[in-house]
Amino acid sequence: MLVHGFPADGALWDHQIPLLEKNFRLLIPDLPGSGSSPLAGPLSIGDMAEVIREVLDSAGVARPVVIGHSMGGYAALAFAERYPERLAGLGLYHSTAFEDSPEKKEGRLRSIALMRTYGGARFLSQTVQGLFTAAFRRTHPEVLRGLVSRAEKAPEGALAHYYEAMRQRPDRTGVLRNVRVPVLFVIGAQDTAAPASDVLRQASLPAVSQVHLWDDVAHMSMLETPGRAAGALESFVRFCEAYPALTPGEAGSPAGAI
Repeated sequence: MLVHGFPADGALWDHQIPLLEKNFRLLIPDLPGSGSSPLAGPLSIGDMAEVIREVLDSAGVARPVVIGHSMGGYAALAFAERYPERLAGLGLYHSTAFEDSPEKKEGRLRSIALMRTYGGARFLSQTVQGLFTAAFRRTHPEVLRGLVSRAEKAPEGALAHYYEAMRQRPDRTGVLRNVRVPVLFVIGAQDTAAPASDVLRQASLPAVSQVHLWDDVAHMSMLETPGRAAGALESFVRFCEAYPALTPGEAGSPAGAI
């Protein structure tokens, strides 16, 4: 399962699908308020974890590899905390188990006020810029425009609900200490949203970690270097399949529904 982050939807992983679907069954949900998924009201990171569970139950998947990008990583950690027995592998893709610092919590409150005063479009145009390297912004402006365009279609209030959910999430480094399956860390050296210095401190917490630190990317390597991102995902899922604690076939199965 690949869980998107903010401010995206499941289409964030489109470049990785062609490689992964050859050998694995993929589940790529839209979190409530994103893509084709409606938003009923405010939601927490814990609520997102329950969405992950509901999708897995509906698909009849017992023990997936769950990989979450940014906010999706927070949801994956919450799922791992609630349902550790249901994991074959856990991935933090430009994400962190730390809670927001006091300064970042205040910054989120200011952003929420900005969204509610001026709307999501102005906020997104500023925020998306900071998710990519300067070089990528110069050479691929159409990618940034596409990301903003899709995010602008979110229901009214959804973006603010996401920011409030992220602001209120607790520290979940204890999940990394206790997890009994392999953990993937994908880190961008130029990422300011999930700084490498923070994430590297967490990489030694699980019993088994696979770490990718890329100098030339920021927060969106699935768009910045799509082929390399797909290769890292494939390598990790295959590692989870071979991990001794895992019954063969539980991490992935031949290509199935997306």
